[in-house]
Amino acid sequence: MVSLEAPVVMVGRDVAEVDLRLAAGDLACGGCGGRLCRWGWAREREVRGLGRLRPRRARCVVCLVTHVLLPVSCLLRRADGVEVIGAGLVLKAAGRGHRPVAAVLSVPAATVRRWFAAFAAASAALTSLLALVAAELDPLHGPLPVHAGGGVVADAVELVGGVGAAARRRLGVLGAVSAWELVAAVTGGRLLAPAPRDWTREWINTSWVLEGS
Repeated sequence: MVSLEAPVVMVGRDVAEVDLRLAAGDLACGGCGGRLCRWGWAREREVRGLGRLRPRRARCVVCLVTHVLLPVSCLLRRADGVEVIGAGLVLKAAGRGHRPVAAVLSVPAATVRRWFAAFAAASAALTSLLALVAAELDPLHGPLPVHAGGGVVADAVELVGGVGAAARRRLGVLGAVSAWELVAAVTGGRLLAPAPRDWTREWINTSWVLEGS
């Protein structure tokens, strides 16, 4: 489980990219905006779909707070990569129950049930956020499509795909960064975390995802 005590900053997809961005001074503290520099490593952990993960730590040169640099392939407090979770949510939106989804993904049924409950709780806030993101990416495209009567989970999953398509049309970025990784970034990795659903600041600080990742 990716459960970290230090503040989390969502970064690129691999350690080499993170180190390059740290060396270039491209990463900023979420608290004071100061530059982040290398500060060792967080504890190594197993993440389903990704293997062993040891996130980089960084320290702000101004306020001296340390941060964990979590890749966009992860979500906070989850032992599965965001692509694995996203695949499960797509199946849920198609009407599959948690046990069949668990069998398809080789994940415990109780884990999948928790994904579904957490995503349903976040869906209203996620829908609002994705509407904002889509408007920023492609203001002339019009409303994103949603399932008529599909329920909050199906609607939110549809919007994830819509935002991914908007990013591809506008910037061509979703070859390296998937739609679910984009959602992980704009929610600060907290899509399924038991936390307040105010992700506006995370979206404001996510321009790097859309700059040629």
